[in-house]
Amino acid sequence: MQKIIFVLILFISTTILAQKPELAYSYYRNSEYEKAIMLYKPLHEKNKIRRDYFKYLLTCYQQTDNFNEASDLIEQQIQDFTNLKYLNIELGYNYQLQDQHEKAKEYYDVALNLIKTNPNYVYTIGQSFRENHLLDYALESYQTAISINPKLNTKIQLAQIYGEKGELENMFNSYLDLIEKDVKYLPTVQRYIGQFITNNSNNESNLIFKKLLLQRSKNNPKNAYNSLLSWLYIQQDQYDKALIQEKSVYIRSRINIDKINEIGKLAYDNEDHITATKAFQFIIDNPSNESNLIEAHNYLIQTQIMNAVSDKDFKIIEQRFQELFKEYGENSNTIDLQLSYADFLTFQLHQPEKAIEILKKAQKFGISPFQKGSIKIKQADIFVYTNQFNQALILYSQVQTDLKNSVLAQEARFKVAQTSYFKGDFEWAQTQLKVLKSSTSQLIANDALDLSLLITNSSEKDSVQKALKMYAVAELLSYQNKDQQAIDKLNMILLNFKGHPIEDDALFKQAELFIKTKNTELAENNYLKIIDINKESVLADDAHYLLAKLYQDQFHRPEKAKEFYQKIIFNYPSSIYLVDARKQFRILRGDDI
Repeated sequence: MQKIIFVLILFISTTILAQKPELAYSYYRNSEYEKAIMLYKPLHEKNKIRRDYFKYLLTCYQQTDNFNEASDLIEQQIQDFTNLKYLNIELGYNYQLQDQHEKAKEYYDVALNLIKTNPNYVYTIGQSFRENHLLDYALESYQTAISINPKLNTKIQLAQIYGEKGELENMFNSYLDLIEKDVKYLPTVQRYIGQFITNNSNNESNLIFKKLLLQRSKNNPKNAYNSLLSWLYIQQDQYDKALIQEKSVYIRSRINIDKINEIGKLAYDNEDHITATKAFQFIIDNPSNESNLIEAHNYLIQTQIMNAVSDKDFKIIEQRFQELFKEYGENSNTIDLQLSYADFLTFQLHQPEKAIEILKKAQKFGISPFQKGSIKIKQADIFVYTNQFNQALILYSQVQTDLKNSVLAQEARFKVAQTSYFKGDFEWAQTQLKVLKSSTSQLIANDALDLSLLITNSSEKDSVQKALKMYAVAELLSYQNKDQQAIDKLNMILLNFKGHPIEDDALFKQAELFIKTKNTELAENNYLKIIDINKESVLADDAHYLLAKLYQDQFHRPEKAKEFYQKIIFNYPSSIYLVDARKQFRILRGDDI
């Protein structure tokens, strides 16, 4: 029994000791300096070599105007560790806080003179100047060291100081000098520069960085500069310009086509089909391996499907699929292509039976569990298309069980919720959606949240959920590519459920279908109705943004587009469209000219 008590006491004591640094820092962070001193003082005494304990204790003394204690602490540290040259700066800064600037300068000069005797001291001395916000002294210390030993690697430190001083051009040049010296620093430089770059091409940092890169590319062409320009354009969602840079890199090196592939996928995901087509066609024209080629062909054909408008277009696409299967075969290497073909047969040509046969055949190839899961999900999608909901739910659930915790399993769970919603089982749909709100996939989590909110909001004033059931049928028809039937069903909702919470959802969904079917004026009318019904609606900012895009891209009415972009800027400051609205407004105003 005594042994148990002893072990328990030892455990509790160890736990308390382990928590001391954490508690001390908590007090420090919350500006409770007196409490922090009580803890940091014994921590420092036991671990004098720990610079963090020393620095936190020193700062606490200074923040509480205990300058004598701070001075004694520094003096004792100098006695204990004569090799720590940066302590002269701490002593000087302690005098500066007391407005004894001449005295402070004496100690700063001592530190700077030490660098002249040994330039390697700059790493601790320069850092100490910077930590105490003495940026001009920090800059001077590094410049002094470099003048004595130009081989010292101090570009990152210099760049950080320039950044803190707001000297953006000097900062960027320092980072670029680092790449000039060794291209292996490219990822490091991207990480640091990324803190200053935004997705706004008119941002001051973006403009300065682009100017410097273009100058250097002209005077001394390097793949690294093209790569950085490509990276900058990607941050600005200018995938066409990024592609030009990556093409230049590939043509010069002929080493890696992966960046072209990455830009193609980004452009595709952001509906920049022209750039996506150019990227994947470039991969096809410059083949590296069969896997890349098949993937590029698949993306190209998906882009064609999205832009197809006639039966003639569909016949050309069907023929293209057959040519690709003839060239690459129907095997484990072309599973993604077979999935795309099954999707095309079902949702564009309305031949679900043929699609199911293709997928049954694909399952017999020697494929991975994840490929099997993808095939099952596609089969289930087709069963939803044919209103065979129970068969679909079985397959989705199998993927959930077989591939637990994977993104594919989460996608299957969302499809279980969506299918349950389509068939009117809103309670089970909500059960699945609650789990998915914390999905590791942000896209799935967002979709789950949107569907959950729709069910919740529409059920509040409608206990029998009649309007929601009709809306779910309309969404199912839309899912099945039966656009006109979906539009007609939404018209019934709008006619019979005026003032219902689902009214603006029905208008928004119908507008989406109007745009798909090229009825843009009807879409405009729906968006205006959403705004008129309730300017505080969760869809109001979406309606403003999509109206602005219609006026800008379809109706070619820039002044009207500016009006709605401006409303987002002033009336919806938390909107996800704010950044792009501001950017488009400036372009329409002529800021880019």
